[in-house]
Amino acid sequence: MLRLSELRLPLGHAPEALLPALQARLAIEPGDLLDHAVVRRASDARKKSAIMMVYTVDVALRDEAAVLARFAGDANVRPRPDTDYRFVAQAEPGESRRPVVIGAGPCGLFAGLVLAQMGFRPIILDRGKAVRERTKDTWGLWRRGLLEPESNVQFGEGGAGTFSDGKLWSQVKDPPHLGRKVLTEFVKAGAPAEILTEAHPHIGTFRLVTMVEAMRRTIEELGGEYRWQTRVDDVELQLRADGSKRLAALHLSTGERLPAGHVVMAVGHSARDTFAMLHERGVHVEAKPFSIGVRIEHPQSWIDEARFGACARHPDLGAAAYTLSHHCRDARTVYSFCMCPGGRVVAAASEPGRLVTNGMSQYSRAEFNANSGLVVGIDPERDYPGHPLAGIALQRDLEARAFAAGGGDYSAPAQTVGDLMAGRPSQALGSVTPSYKPGVRPTDLAECLPAFVIEAFREALPVFGRQIRNYDHPDAVMTGVETRTSSPVRIRRGKDFQSVNVAGLFPAGEGAGYAGGILSAAIDGIKVAEAVAQAMEADRPARLAS
Repeated sequence: MLRLSELRLPLGHAPEALLPALQARLAIEPGDLLDHAVVRRASDARKKSAIMMVYTVDVALRDEAAVLARFAGDANVRPRPDTDYRFVAQAEPGESRRPVVIGAGPCGLFAGLVLAQMGFRPIILDRGKAVRERTKDTWGLWRRGLLEPESNVQFGEGGAGTFSDGKLWSQVKDPPHLGRKVLTEFVKAGAPAEILTEAHPHIGTFRLVTMVEAMRRTIEELGGEYRWQTRVDDVELQLRADGSKRLAALHLSTGERLPAGHVVMAVGHSARDTFAMLHERGVHVEAKPFSIGVRIEHPQSWIDEARFGACARHPDLGAAAYTLSHHCRDARTVYSFCMCPGGRVVAAASEPGRLVTNGMSQYSRAEFNANSGLVVGIDPERDYPGHPLAGIALQRDLEARAFAAGGGDYSAPAQTVGDLMAGRPSQALGSVTPSYKPGVRPTDLAECLPAFVIEAFREALPVFGRQIRNYDHPDAVMTGVETRTSSPVRIRRGKDFQSVNVAGLFPAGEGAGYAGGILSAAIDGIKVAEAVAQAMEADRPARLAS
């Protein structure tokens, strides 16, 4: 088959227009096109008066070689890439060793799934609860201001991505066969089939819940085992003859010592106590850059009209999204993060007395506001030098200040854009109704964010307002604080995906500093699962000889 890219048709075109457009683009007769399948569909709204739908299509032709020769040098006509997933290993019958996966978020979920599919019967540990129980606890914070420290937006089955927009695209160029594996497994678990073709697929929280459950059942049917409300409190290391260290066992919050020689550490970006424990045990942990800021909200209709003009609310376009970035005079960067069209701002705390916000959408993206993180990049050398865990200390300080500024009951501090630009505390809000639950308290965000962040916002917001009309509207609401954009640490690993100084420990996903978002975390989980399987195969001769 061949792959044709950049096939453009006008917004609102009839479905039957695709076939003649393919034939015309390839300059072939109708009988020469044997089959076709849409691989990707996107919209190009750069010209609001002439919005186009852009397709990538795989085609089977009567004479593919002739067409390739005719389009030699055209990057938009090429052989179809191989995106089939192939397992790198297979457990031997009767294999008694069982890898352990710590964390049941997207990374741990796919690490566990692929290990199970290869026959290795993983044990999956999670400090939180199964997704249905976890959802009840999370709603307890949103509706009643009651935080469960081990079962919330951050901890439990599905990870932080469960309570998000369910975005399934990545900013990095991941191997296409791994991305396809993730999306295919999601469709098997109940995701809508269009995530295989949409340029920016998303699922939404309610669908993610049922999909996570379906994937858990698959893992269990293949011999995997889940243990909920089981936190890893310590790691037991062996000193080998050459002076290096190897993982020997895990000490669990249940009191159990679990022997473990191959462990995927997929704990997510908020497992602060785990990071501290690993650092104390001598596992190489280092500080890494992340970003801090707020969630900013506008009526979704404003964003739709700014992005799509007269085509706003066209069914083929859905709720409009945006991506913004501005480089400030002081070398800081302000940018939008985790944009949620037709969504809401949610409470995402995981520690008592600290307040964090996040964004979430359902599959329909039908709620009245658009929200996004509006964040400023920070880095260890400039902002939190001197200790690998200093970024965590900074997060905790900002979150404690936000908790106090919000009134100490998990209400969030909020300020209008107009008041922030004028340098005055908000006494009341305007025409934009904030979506955050349990509620917001108008105040001055300077109470809970560094001065350089406030100044960066003041520089960037007018710039963004020129790019998206009404973005800097005085009534737009900013709710603080957004501090969990990514992990503040990296657990350094080598080319074999094992910790650089502890054999058998495989740092993975967002918490270890190697992913950002559902898709990239899931892909990293697959990569690490493959590395674990290969390491277990490599260990087999030595094990049998002993």
